[in-house]
Amino acid sequence: MAKRNNEHISISDALKEFVETNKLEYGLDVVNVQDTWRDMMGNGVNNYTTDIQLKNNTLYVQLSSSVLREELSYGKEKIISMLNESLGKDVIKKLVLR
Repeated sequence: MAKRNNEHISISDALKEFVETNKLEYGLDVVNVQDTWRDMMGNGVNNYTTDIQLKNNTLYVQLSSSVLREELSYGKEKIISMLNESLGKDVIKKLVLR
């Protein structure tokens, strides 16, 4: 039988502990980055976004429009900082538009 801990713990702290214990943070970051991209970029960009992947602090975004890719490439640093700010931590160091 599991040892009962009588200490009160908030649900938020319990979830955080569970995520850290089970090394789920990276998987959650991947999902959060994808959701944040969609929320931040709006329908105009999302209609041309075909894939979003996070690998080793690099965000790879597949776009079906070369014109949009060129346009977004000018604001890479701003996009990275806005995404990280929205995520509440520095998850993305580099943005690659394909």
